[in-house]
Amino acid sequence: MKRIVMLSVLVACGALSVAVAGYQGQAPQAKLPDVTKVKDNLYIIEGASPVDRSMFTGGNTGIFITSTGVVVVDTKLAGYGPGILERIRTVTNKPVTTIINTHTHGDHTGSNEGFPATVDIVTHANTKANMEKMDAFKGEKAKFLPKRTYTDKLSLFSGNDRVDLYYFGAGHTNGDTMVVYTALRVLQMGDLFAWKDAPFLDRASGGSGVELPRTLAKALAGIKDVDTVIPGHHPVTTLADLQEYQRYTADLLTETQAAIKAGKSVDEATAASTVTAKFKGYRSDRLKAAIQAIYDELKR
Repeated sequence: MKRIVMLSVLVACGALSVAVAGYQGQAPQAKLPDVTKVKDNLYIIEGASPVDRSMFTGGNTGIFITSTGVVVVDTKLAGYGPGILERIRTVTNKPVTTIINTHTHGDHTGSNEGFPATVDIVTHANTKANMEKMDAFKGEKAKFLPKRTYTDKLSLFSGNDRVDLYYFGAGHTNGDTMVVYTALRVLQMGDLFAWKDAPFLDRASGGSGVELPRTLAKALAGIKDVDTVIPGHHPVTTLADLQEYQRYTADLLTETQAAIKAGKSVDEATAASTVTAKFKGYRSDRLKAAIQAIYDELKR
């Protein structure tokens, strides 16, 4: 219980990368929820609630059943591989053939090792470079690093099985993949859109609060025929919510730039911020951490 409380505090401060790093190689801390159907042959295993993190297992995990096997998008924290496979068996007997990691963090890559080494693991090139720096993928565990990478766009499979991977620039990290299940009109975002709160900007992994609103704007302009969005940690939602989140990140950047120009400290900028109040249903748990990251980026 003590460890779970500490994780809640760390996440609330926006220090998710530190928290999940502490879980690498440890036994699961919470039971996985059952699968939730998104559309047709697409399901998710939900991760942490945006409010209650006492059941933290990692990010939302996509389960896409194709004609030849199962595509898993994000594998949660370390130790959840058997649980993910057990949940998959409740909806199909087909084998897992492909893993897509949307980015480097351990709450999205931690259970890669829970799948056969023959599974094709796919990420953006920058994400592979970031993963190679992690202790979780060194030595014998290097075999669970991505086998395939891309730079701008990659299409997997064809017809109703087609999955398109897109990269539009830095945001949460410098290697965030957006996954489109084309026949279903569903977009899985990873932590480029994690929740209705200020973004976690992992500067050590190339994240950028300056680029994030631009990256999201490029995605909204470049990805067509989508009506459903799977965020990194928030429940399944709509394209309208993603559009709203892009506006939120743009307003947050503008407000923070003005605070820097006015000579305000991070604490003063956080206290004076009005961005949360502008967007219904948004929280401010991570606001100070995001403002600090933008200050660090702009004043470096």
